[in-house]
Amino acid sequence: MDKKEVAAVLEEIALLLDLSGENPFKVRAYEAGARAVLTFPGDLAAALQSGDLARVKGIGKSLAGVIDELLSRGDAALHRDLKAKTPPGLLELLQVPGLGPKKARVLYDELHITGLGELEYACRENRLVGLAGFGAKSQDKIRAGLAGLKRYAGLFRLGDLLPLAESLTARWRGLPGIERLEVAGPVRRRLEVADGLDLAIATSQPDQVLAALEKIAGLQFASRGSGQAEAALPQGAPLRLNLAESAAFGAAWLAATGNEGHFRALQRLAREHNLELTARGLFEAGALVPCREEADLYRRLGLPLVPPELREDLGEIEAGQANRLPRLLSSEDIKGCFHVHSYYSDGVNSLEELMGGAVHRGWNFLGLSDHSQSAYYAGGLKPPDLERQKQEVEAKGREHPDFALFWGVESDILSDGALDYPDEVLAGFDFVIASIHSQFNLKREAMTQRLLTALANPYCTMLGHASGRLLLAREPYEHDLEAILAFAGAHRVIMEINASPYRLDLDWRWLRRAKELGILISINPDAHSLEGLDDVNYGVMIARKGWLTPEDVINTYPPAEVATILRRRRAG
Repeated sequence: MDKKEVAAVLEEIALLLDLSGENPFKVRAYEAGARAVLTFPGDLAAALQSGDLARVKGIGKSLAGVIDELLSRGDAALHRDLKAKTPPGLLELLQVPGLGPKKARVLYDELHITGLGELEYACRENRLVGLAGFGAKSQDKIRAGLAGLKRYAGLFRLGDLLPLAESLTARWRGLPGIERLEVAGPVRRRLEVADGLDLAIATSQPDQVLAALEKIAGLQFASRGSGQAEAALPQGAPLRLNLAESAAFGAAWLAATGNEGHFRALQRLAREHNLELTARGLFEAGALVPCREEADLYRRLGLPLVPPELREDLGEIEAGQANRLPRLLSSEDIKGCFHVHSYYSDGVNSLEELMGGAVHRGWNFLGLSDHSQSAYYAGGLKPPDLERQKQEVEAKGREHPDFALFWGVESDILSDGALDYPDEVLAGFDFVIASIHSQFNLKREAMTQRLLTALANPYCTMLGHASGRLLLAREPYEHDLEAILAFAGAHRVIMEINASPYRLDLDWRWLRRAKELGILISINPDAHSLEGLDDVNYGVMIARKGWLTPEDVINTYPPAEVATILRRRRAG
């Protein structure tokens, strides 16, 4: 088990304890333990063996024992016992937004509801209206939550599928019969949401490969044939395999990556060259044209290799023909990031630790932006906290002259568009990220005006998570994004790509428009831990998908130039 898997079990133990009515302090202990594991900087097993893990704040001896079981056996007795005692289906109820353990327990105890289907039926029968702690509004919210779950059924976030894909390919590449194994499909194209995982395999022994996967990985292939096979992964996502001879792997990988529109356009281009392109290979007069790499195939069609992120049939082939494909941003271009939370608000790390994490990643600047005073639920900073933090930021600057620590804040946009500090306070920051964290249900015109008012504040440097969406959980709020982008472009407001894999907002489909308007983009991890800094990589993926180059992204600029850019808004 890795850190994420151990933390996930600890989180589920906390949920199960809460469902069973256990002491709240014990519940919170396991929640804190999960966070401590996720943010632990070293090797869990080594720290456990040395005894250091039991001394980590948030873990202690009892939790260290559970972690020991998980690492050595893959499960823990407490987890097994709690699952055995928990009525079937109760955990399923927690998928509904806003339905926590206590309310789920009431539904079970009072209405004997043990699953989503029963809950939907109870809502249709208005059985929640008179239930203590619920009522008509709660029932409506639950009904809407159930509708959302149906809408998102069978879909998975890139942030879940990509690590899974990388883990599986690393484990399976050495299996008998596999000559080459690569990620394909929407995950390779970096779509923020996908309906499963696609892999392309080069092999001359497809039956041997499938038999090995059935034996070693425990997969059951429900369908196979014509170079394709499908199975369900234990994690719940569908797995689609595309198998081909090495000489035809370029075409098979290309077809498996998609999208369909891009592949069809290539097929039309192939016919213009008296060639035939299929998922089985590239053919000339019925004979296979060896294309072991995608680049070989594109070259035969008179094109440069089109990056997978751009293969959405949105003009990339025409750009390739005209030699106008951009030099896309890469992770190596990143020199730092903004939108990082410390333990001053709801982050878990100190300023020193965050700076060290940035240096470890090869960066030379970092933008600290804890929550503002309206975000009381996240430990938002009051004026005395701000003064204390400012002094520490200045002290760190003197201690580390070769590293730039920019002092900022994530200021809440209030319902009328005002930021939640007065201008004289905002003026003291190096930068201000303006974000909406509440009242998402305003009408389109009112929400648009709210955002425009915030952007009109001369101290607003960036707009955070512009649509407010949470992937597979919350739809974007209603607003006129074209108007927002036009205003941002005219007034030098930086737009954020919130790189959290739960957000990936600004949507990549709007990035080319932002570029046309001259808007500078900031890839912000919205990090609450050292590990969260790595979410910048997801932002890079989205930026690439939006055709962005290094020049389009503030994260690629040296610190002195970043400082100049941050000041230009205030200069008018």
